[in-house]
Amino acid sequence: MDVSVVLCTYSPDLYEDCCEAAESILSQTHDGVELVLIVDGTEEVYERVRDDFGDRPDVVLHCNDENRGLLESRNRGAELASGDIVAFIDDDAVADERWLESLVAAYEEENAIAAGGTMTPLWVAGKPDFLPAEFYWLVGVTHRGFADGSGEVRNTFGSNISFRRDVFLELGGFDTDIGGRKGDSNLQGGETELCARMQRAYGRGVWYVPEAEVGHKVFEYRTDFRWLLERAFWQGYSKRAMEVLVPDSSDEEGDFLGQLLFDSVPARVRATVDGETRRQGRQLLTLCLLTVTVGFGYLYGLTRWR
Repeated sequence: MDVSVVLCTYSPDLYEDCCEAAESILSQTHDGVELVLIVDGTEEVYERVRDDFGDRPDVVLHCNDENRGLLESRNRGAELASGDIVAFIDDDAVADERWLESLVAAYEEENAIAAGGTMTPLWVAGKPDFLPAEFYWLVGVTHRGFADGSGEVRNTFGSNISFRRDVFLELGGFDTDIGGRKGDSNLQGGETELCARMQRAYGRGVWYVPEAEVGHKVFEYRTDFRWLLERAFWQGYSKRAMEVLVPDSSDEEGDFLGQLLFDSVPARVRATVDGETRRQGRQLLTLCLLTVTVGFGYLYGLTRWR
């Protein structure tokens, strides 16, 4: 099966990271890989991309006439793609060389219509010892408790997700109003909404392939505690919005909350009592604060999304 990987970028500051992401795609062990590189309205970046990748037969380049946002850029990339499968990766990520090989196996062996894998952390400024693994999703990394091995899930991260291209196009791609609906730039959940529509239309979810790994660069600002609190608040808000926009979506967040309350918190309390006081104590405090902050975001969402 041929695979087209859509990589979207726009910021000159991330150009070197984008190049590293692109090279990780062009170095895959799977044969039949096409890179579709979409520049979202930044002519300066497009000129550099054209100079560096314009002569590659396995690369398709496109520049939007203006900044149109990530979801619309991804939809455009899927339209330009030629592969049987369309996969998505961010410009601050690096794919393992066997990433696509592992995803393709899910399509061939499990008859999947969508497949995704694990996001692993690349700590640019060092790993913060106060951040519990249960909340790695705040920094775009697969968290502890996400799934128990391979199998069908609601959705994976947008930087490690793929679809049969005909299915993606039949669904109309990502809803470009997500993130912009009612002028709400803090609303997130494009993958959640799309995969909920896929579930309704096909009765299928995303096949999770743990060994299909993509590393996500966690820059220093993402480990700032104030940034994490703000991120947690808007994630809670987005959860409420998704309940309104996608009322039949599965309640994976509710299951996650149960794991926090009845597994993660007691485990860290025991570890603190057993003498691992400093690190476990900080993580326990952070876990509680982030959980409460997500809750406040959800309550705020109740006032906006009815």
